[in-house]
Amino acid sequence: MGTTVESSDSVHSKKGPMHKIINHLVQLQELMVARAQQEASMADARMAQLDASIQTLIAELPKDVAERFSRLEKKGMLGIVPITNGVCSACGMALPVSLVHTVHAADALHHCPNCARLLYYTELLPRRLGRRKRRSEPPKVGIDRFSAPELMIPKLISTERDEVIGELCSKMEVEGFVDNGAKLREEALKREAIVSTAVEHGIAFPHVRGVEGGGLTLALGLSPKGVKFGSSRSLTRIVFFMVIPTAASAFYLKLLAGLSQVFQKEESREKLFEADTSDKLWKALVRLTKTIIH
Repeated sequence: MGTTVESSDSVHSKKGPMHKIINHLVQLQELMVARAQQEASMADARMAQLDASIQTLIAELPKDVAERFSRLEKKGMLGIVPITNGVCSACGMALPVSLVHTVHAADALHHCPNCARLLYYTELLPRRLGRRKRRSEPPKVGIDRFSAPELMIPKLISTERDEVIGELCSKMEVEGFVDNGAKLREEALKREAIVSTAVEHGIAFPHVRGVEGGGLTLALGLSPKGVKFGSSRSLTRIVFFMVIPTAASAFYLKLLAGLSQVFQKEESREKLFEADTSDKLWKALVRLTKTIIH
């Protein structure tokens, strides 16, 4: 069931001997997801850099671990996922308490008995707060499934990347969509450190994966003057911020591709900037995406 690795300093460490390899696998997966995100957002400028980093990490893994991880990835699923409240965050199976403890100990690699993904234990991320649907509400369709008028910011106050992300995270917390905006910001900035989420046409897609407790959620902020988001000289004016539960990782890429398709058109981007209130921005977003995002 597990692959073990000896470590000379494991006796002196609170972490198990597989802790380093688990971190390595998580980093590798983040790079692979980042590459898929670049592809989905039609941004290929960093593909070579990401490919090189991915191959370097794969080469540094023990051969049996690399092969095992690769087999899972080739099946089109995440290779390693966190345990959240005793549950596999990918398939939702409640795990035996003994398995949760052994995964936490990190003495070996363990997998979910149901979906076969490798498991790891992580400190709690921010949680998506489930919002109950009222009986009178009609079924939601399109972008309405993932966002709401109160998550629209037609004019961001912040003028720096980190503060822009913080402003959107705070908005999610204030409106009751997540429980910890500060922690959300911290995780989003860790993701930006891997590779910038800024793409062409002045758009950026910062996000945090692994936010469990509800569905994928999107906030939108506009910066008319623009913010320097990545290494590119062009400024970012449209910021889509998303929190993504593990089980929605694949769908997130489809949503990202749909948004990129819509807003690569200048007329679509300018329609957003015509909105001067949150409600008008929401209506513009719904109208512009209704034929692409279902």
